[in-house]
Amino acid sequence: MAKIDFWQLSRDPVEKVTALIAQRVLDQGERLLVVSASDEQRAAIARGLWQAGPDSFLANGEARAPGAERQPILLSDSLEAANGATHAIFADGTFRDAPDFSRTFLLFDEASLRHARQTWKALSDREGVERAFFRQDGGKWVKVA
Repeated sequence: MAKIDFWQLSRDPVEKVTALIAQRVLDQGERLLVVSASDEQRAAIARGLWQAGPDSFLANGEARAPGAERQPILLSDSLEAANGATHAIFADGTFRDAPDFSRTFLLFDEASLRHARQTWKALSDREGVERAFFRQDGGKWVKVA
């Protein structure tokens, strides 16, 4: 069963939400791949992960860098998980079919809302897929579907 979570960004930027999800994934003992076609967005996410909390950081690296296979969080423009990740975040709002991952997260904002809705509908009849939809209610994330 593949899990696909849709996270609608409204208040918090993608860097902050990525760090929140990344911490949860690492706490479960899993590895993560963060995918974005934008070099600038991946750099911003990397900074956000390194500065995730006052007493901690979330170690990460680019997929093209030496030692990528050792990184608990890998940032890439493709679905190749050199670090053996089982979870993937699509940080740029673009869904990618990722059957090799047990759980994926599609982060989207107002600009990519239409695409997210189309993806949600397209996945409704897919066998072996469990979907969930999260939205911010004030500062708290709430599962709404």
